[in-house]
Amino acid sequence: MNNKNIKNKGSLDIPTAIIIAGFMIGISLIYALGRGNTPVTNPPLAQLKDAVLDDQPFKNVKPVTGEDHIFGDPNAPIKIVNFSDTECPFCKRFHTTMHEVAKNYDGKVAWVYRHFPLDSLHTKARKEAVATECAASLGGNAKFWAYLDRLMEITPSNDGLDLAELPIIAKYIGLDVQQFQTCLDSGKFDAKIEAQYQDGLASGAQGTPYSVIINSKGPNSTIEGAYPYNSVKQSIDKALAL
Repeated sequence: MNNKNIKNKGSLDIPTAIIIAGFMIGISLIYALGRGNTPVTNPPLAQLKDAVLDDQPFKNVKPVTGEDHIFGDPNAPIKIVNFSDTECPFCKRFHTTMHEVAKNYDGKVAWVYRHFPLDSLHTKARKEAVATECAASLGGNAKFWAYLDRLMEITPSNDGLDLAELPIIAKYIGLDVQQFQTCLDSGKFDAKIEAQYQDGLASGAQGTPYSVIINSKGPNSTIEGAYPYNSVKQSIDKALAL
């Protein structure tokens, strides 16, 4: 008998094994992508946490001041301090969610934006953070948000934005391009961005987006990841009720 034609009982030939393995991987991907309510984040795994112990790191978040970029009423009973990275695809998604929050909780929720560029993943994010600060220095808080919104709108994320677009965005929102470029090249906001990054680390941020909900009693809970609006709403309503 030709030994090449003999197979052990129950064994699979290599092509069949490859097909089965591919099928199993495909099923796993379909399952993973199909979980529509699962939050996403730049690492680590996203999770929603409520304050239980006084030693929770998010209680270290620096108080909101006039130096912050605030969307909405600064005197709102709820403030959401959002640590974000402009090249993070999940931050781009959560940015839209936060606009929905600001619209539906007008007067009740203030959105506070702080920089948390993940340099090891997104080499352009820190420069883009500087660009938003330059927009603010030239046109105030309104131009900061206009610049940030446009940047989030056009970036493909994951370092996909050509940095040559930065002055183009400045022109798009009505800023003086030459003054903007001078600011962008000056490095004058490097220390501010680094300070906000360190604030994020001290407050428990390990990935982006990372947000701290603050109510009248202080830091109350965190939103770790790009949760959908309905999940964020539940955390806001809970913080309002306390």
